[in-house]
Amino acid sequence: MSADGPGPLPEAVQERIRAGAFLLVDKPRGPTSHQVTAWARQLLGVPIAGHAGTLDPNVSGLLWVGVGPALKLIPLVLEFPKRYLAVVRLHGSVPAAALERVVGEFVGPIYQTPPVRSAVRRARRVRTIHRLALLERREDLLLLDVVGDSGTYVRTLAVDLGEALGVEAHLEELRRVGTGPFLDAMARPLPELGDAVHAARAGAPEPLLALLHPIAEVTREFPFVIVKDSAAAAIAHGADLAAAGITEAPRPFGAGRRIVIVDRRGALLATGTALVDRDELARKRSGWVVDAERVFVDPARYPADWGRKRGTPRPAPDPAAPA
Repeated sequence: MSADGPGPLPEAVQERIRAGAFLLVDKPRGPTSHQVTAWARQLLGVPIAGHAGTLDPNVSGLLWVGVGPALKLIPLVLEFPKRYLAVVRLHGSVPAAALERVVGEFVGPIYQTPPVRSAVRRARRVRTIHRLALLERREDLLLLDVVGDSGTYVRTLAVDLGEALGVEAHLEELRRVGTGPFLDAMARPLPELGDAVHAARAGAPEPLLALLHPIAEVTREFPFVIVKDSAAAAIAHGADLAAAGITEAPRPFGAGRRIVIVDRRGALLATGTALVDRDELARKRSGWVVDAERVFVDPARYPADWGRKRGTPRPAPDPAAPA
């Protein structure tokens, strides 16, 4: 798939990609998630792209595809629950009351073993089903609304549901309709992306910019901490975050939670994992509190100041340095 056009992408589009952007693609049945991601990469003319949450070839729906620095957001996106519409075929007759009871028993933490044809090691694991609702039934066909942790295998869920009902069952069709706050109504097919690329190269970048979502649409869904300039510089150069570097933590979070680190101007510095609860920050005077994992800024924007002499002015972040 190619989008060779009359000229390069406009600077506004290239700037969006350099800053980090993602697409919400409506994946059709047939190609793999990797193929769809590769086509998006070719259309945009970028060297690398990645997706969060693999869909099997015969599964359709919302596929999150990141380019540029947005690739660093994949661990955050993978934390969002996924929502599916699933068509399950029962292999026998089941009374309505029994079906309703067993469906309800699958809400909450469940054990799952990935299917034989999967990209991960087949080890038993726990996944939480947040919602499992029977939307419609036509004899042996069930339409289910499923919301589960990332990594939930709906195909396995269908088989386990059949075993619990004593009649066996299998998944006939599946569509992902949501990933956290992102819904399939927001997703666009690849031909629309191709049209937008052609329009941008012809001098009309607006449709393509509308498809390239800024990374703030992901990071705003997570708790964040605001840090001092000295801490911002240290993080930009690869350090973790100490308690003394935080000025404010507006939202509650617990130890082990993914959080976002921003400077006092609101610029995204990094994402990481909280080592303590938010409430503990007020009592903690020293020690590491956030394991910073993915840095989003160029260190040149935040000059290192830990070697300066006491009493000399602290260098301010350089807005002219590349992001």
